[in-house]
Parts: sequence; structure tokens; C-alpha cells
Amino acid sequence: MDRAIIHIDMDAFYASVEQRDNPNLKGKPVIIGGISDRGVVCAASYEARRFGIHSAMPGKTAKKLCPNGIYLPVNMKKYKDTSREIHKIFRRYSNIIEPISIDEAFLDVSGKNPIKIAKDIKTDIKKEQDLTASIGISYNKFLAKLASDMDKPDGLTIIKKEEAIEILKPLSVRKLWGVGPMMESELNRLGLYYIEDIQNYDLDVLVSLFGKRGKEIYDFSFGIDYRPVEYNVSNQSIGEEETFSGDIEDIDYLIEYLKNYSLNLSSKLVIKGYLGRTITVKLKYNDFTVETRSITLNIPTDDEIEIFETAKYLLSKKFTIEKPVRLIGLTVSNLIYPDDPLQLSMEI
Repeated sequence: MDRAIIHIDMDAFYASVEQRDNPNLKGKPVIIGGISDRGVVCAASYEARRFGIHSAMPGKTAKKLCPNGIYLPVNMKKYKDTSREIHKIFRRYSNIIEPISIDEAFLDVSGKNPIKIAKDIKTDIKKEQDLTASIGISYNKFLAKLASDMDKPDGLTIIKKEEAIEILKPLSVRKLWGVGPMMESELNRLGLYYIEDIQNYDLDVLVSLFGKRGKEIYDFSFGIDYRPVEYNVSNQSIGEEETFSGDIEDIDYLIEYLKNYSLNLSSKLVIKGYLGRTITVKLKYNDFTVETRSITLNIPTDDEIEIFETAKYLLSKKFTIEKPVRLIGLTVSNLIYPDDPLQLSMEI
């Protein structure tokens, strides 16, 4: 029997929560974060996205694109509280849940009626939280996630097994799970722009160039994904990183990225029920050399302020930044559950 996987993705979550709580913001371009010129956008309402604004965009750029937008500070406590209530709704319908972030999750509902469950979840979220979610349904995680993005906002899309390959053919290779700007560029150099191009390409060549990742991309192009919904996985670490479009020399700009990452990682820790002990900052310079610095805390945390202050300390005090920075990353590792025993230490 085929699996039935649901992917739920809240629509413009941070901005939608603010619009819900302040009706005067509805229908207006709301941007969360990016308040200062060195700030970074955390989220944008659909009205703001029409101006080309997206998450991780520098605030200075956002203000040029949308000078009349409403720029609000991040209220992570509010978003976390709302997220907890939404995840309670998920648990009514499945005990096999894989939280991906504060605003999205996979549910395995195999053996049940996935369409009815999806509709019920959407109804519950709207009724209880006055928010909308887009939901994708398919027989694996990749296609369920792809489907949830096909009819936003407030969509419900199903990708059936017999139609998956044809649906995938005309899509950009960027739509494949895990293909970011760098991998997309590598595939484009091979003349691979659409998923159909990969379907018709030589698997052996992909494997020779990209190893295991090449096989994974090839499988995804045919809608093949055997990964389970991991509802009780013990993650070793969670992290975020970004390669800049241009090299960065301004440390304040890097600090703003760490602030944004800290918010996101804190949210993931809360949703997954973990506390983290080790904070690591990673820099890649314009000559492609990489440096990392870490601190292991005495008391594990999921607090975004503590994560950020630790990361900021590492960046400011433990790196000698003498070259332009190409990439910055932040990782929280040494994860434990709140009830796990502690071994006290403080390592730098």
C-alpha cells in the first residue's frame, strides 16, 4: 500500500500572525525584520512579496523595493505560542509527525483518508487561530512538500503516483529537494534546466559528478523518495547558512544574519522539543577557506537571545576577519531533551 503523506506549510506565517492580531494591517505589505539598513527580512506578507521582497533579503534592499511597507520587529514569543497551538491540531490527526520548522510539518496518515484530514486541519487552523495553511498530499515527502507550494496561499494540492512524472517534467531543477542556487548553477552548466532534462540524463554521469547527491536528484526527478516521516528522530544538530551574492566585509551585517538564524533555530528547537548546548559559527571567505568557532554551554538552551548573544560573541571575539566573507552559518548541536542528565562544562 502506498503511503499517504501530508505536508502543511503555514502561509506567510510571521506576517499573517501580525495581520491577524492587528486588523489594520490586513491587505497591506507587512515586513517582519529588516527595520534597520543592516537588518535582514525574516518574513513578508503576500502583499509585500508582490514588490519582490523575500526572507533573508537585506532591509536596505527591501526598503528600496517597498518604501511604504510596514516594517515590524520580530515577536518570536507570539509566533512560538501560535505554533504550539497549531502543532496541537496536527496531533489530533496523526502521531507520526515530523516538525520541519515553526510553520511547517509532515504527517504520515497512511491507511486513513488524507483529503478529509487535510481539509479538517485547514478548517481547525482557520477556526481556532484565524490563519491559513497550504497543504500538499502525496505518496512521499518530496512530492507532498512540492504540492504544498503549488497553490499558495490557502491551497490544497494532491500529486498522485500516476501523474507525478508528468507534473515534474516542466518544473525548474530548483524545485528538486535540496537544490539551492549553487547546485542549480552546477546543473545548468550541464545543460540541465528543467526536471525533464534530468529524467533524460545519464545517471552514471550525475553520480560521477555529485556522488550520492547525484543519485538522489535523479530519483527525485522521477518522484522517488523513500524517506520516512521521522517522528522520533534524535537530531545531532540543526543549523542554517547562506552563501552571499556578493562578498561581505561589514561585521554588523554578519551579526544581523546571526540574529535571524538565532530566531529560526530557536523556533526549531522549541518545536522539536530539544535544548542545545553547543553553538558554532562558521565563516567561508572569498578564497574558499573555512573557519569555525564553538562554545559549549553549561546550561542547554532553546532561547533565541542566548543563542544570538553567544554567536555574536564568537563572531566578534573569536574570529580575525581579515578577508571578505562569502558564507556565514550558525549551528546548534549537542542536543538533548529537557529531562536528560547534564554534564556541566564550558568550552571555547
